[in-house]
Amino acid sequence: MGIENQDRKLGFNTLAIHQGQERDSATGALITPIYQTSTFVLDELGKNKGYQYARTHNPTRSALEECLASLEGAKYGIACASGLAAVSIVTDLLNAGDHVIVGEDVYGGVYRLFERVKKKFNIEFTYVNTADLAQIKAAIKPNTRIIWLESPTNPLLKLADLEAIGEIAKKNNLIFAVDNTFATPYFQRPLEFGADIIVHSTTKYLGGHSDVIGGAIITNRDDLYEELKFYQNAGGAVPGPFDSYLILRGLKTLALRLKEHERNAFAVANFLSQHKFVKAVYYPGLPSHPQFDLAKKQMRGFGGVVAFVVEGGLEAARALVNGTELFQLAESLGGVKSLICHPATMTHAPIPKEVREPLGIVDGLIRLSVGIEDAPDLIFDLEQALSKAQDAATVKAASTKEN
Repeated sequence: MGIENQDRKLGFNTLAIHQGQERDSATGALITPIYQTSTFVLDELGKNKGYQYARTHNPTRSALEECLASLEGAKYGIACASGLAAVSIVTDLLNAGDHVIVGEDVYGGVYRLFERVKKKFNIEFTYVNTADLAQIKAAIKPNTRIIWLESPTNPLLKLADLEAIGEIAKKNNLIFAVDNTFATPYFQRPLEFGADIIVHSTTKYLGGHSDVIGGAIITNRDDLYEELKFYQNAGGAVPGPFDSYLILRGLKTLALRLKEHERNAFAVANFLSQHKFVKAVYYPGLPSHPQFDLAKKQMRGFGGVVAFVVEGGLEAARALVNGTELFQLAESLGGVKSLICHPATMTHAPIPKEVREPLGIVDGLIRLSVGIEDAPDLIFDLEQALSKAQDAATVKAASTKEN
């Protein structure tokens, strides 16, 4: 049961703290309990209290699903075992012979899932620049079923015009699916622009503390919800009650954290933009971003991920990511601690070099998940690491000249 207010629409923070999270009816517990049970006792044959087996439903998971749906302004939420589990369940909507249009700048794990797993079942994928509406229209075939994209993308932070693509999808009777992990529902709500399905890796900002793996599917459509819920239950890709509890706890401070993530990301992006050893900076909140106007139109904020390219290629990038102290070298993003990542050899390693480099995922590309530490400390850390990168590039250049 959700909270209700007949006079006014409840705010984001209120929903994050209260929706689906009434005091426990049995004990009065303020915080949703962790229902650590695999099964539920029936009152009598054919009669239960709404729960029977925890793969299908669990009260802690149900609270999370209701809260997630409310934050996206949706009717339905499905909590999943991971972000990739959520992606896989959405592709279970497809039949052999179906076709999917995919954003070319897509997370490496999604690319691997599509190319090395789903293709075996005679499902076809076409990768296009989703910032170019003409490419999307040209890619539509009689067997096209889904348009799949990220906005902003991982790792280059490209945007797609969600409203325009939503209109294309509706006109051609296609399912429009958006990975909203980077923006989160606090900064962007794709259903408002025509999306049919939203996917999240709740591992990231929604959990927010780098201590849980999870995913979610959000939709307003009754038909899609019933089908997706069936596939999840049939395949069993569900989160445990403790994981659900951790993500639900993270949601309570989501807005507060994101404000600090964004504040720090702006400071870091501005610093990098002025550094002589940095070739390019990617952050949708910078006026220099080619889609800055679109970002202002469809986003309430610009997030905490910044990507940039250093001079000196792989050697300089290696020295930089190995040389930070506060930024921890690790995959993932969205936690309170700042992380640094080398996409070409880490998150996007599943994508062949001949595919990723033309997209801009070059050896000098670095992705930052800017945390909520003090911004001057983060900038100092990057400054000293960039100095190490410059030294490495100088040594490499001298060695090459001698040879």
